[in-house]
Amino acid sequence: MGRAIPWLLLLAVAMAAAWLRYGLIESSVIGQACSAVEAPAWCRWRQLLVLGFLHHVYGIAALAVAALALWRRLLWLAWLAAAFGMFALELYDVEAGALALLVGSLRLLRLQSRQAPFDEDRHGQHQVHAQP
Repeated sequence: MGRAIPWLLLLAVAMAAAWLRYGLIESSVIGQACSAVEAPAWCRWRQLLVLGFLHHVYGIAALAVAALALWRRLLWLAWLAAAFGMFALELYDVEAGALALLVGSLRLLRLQSRQAPFDEDRHGQHQVHAQP
């Protein structure tokens, strides 16, 4: 289960980003409420989200974290690159988001494969025996 946790968290990021896109940004009801003269205070956060993808902030941040994940071989940084890529991909920055998601995911897989696997007796000891 330990190796699945980063991937499940990445799925949670994808779901949260999808909710932001379809539930908050693209919703016509919320768009009309935020266009009103007396708009709710949280509409400012919605406007900042929109400005973020209009100026490719999410894609640039995702690519920067992906480059950092390639430079530093840290599991959490690889996951962060994939998460930023997923977020950017979902919020309209397809090219940069897809590249960062790919780099982060591949780096995450690579780093997870380098962790010591358990052998048959689940002790994690790798010993070669001369006689069977």
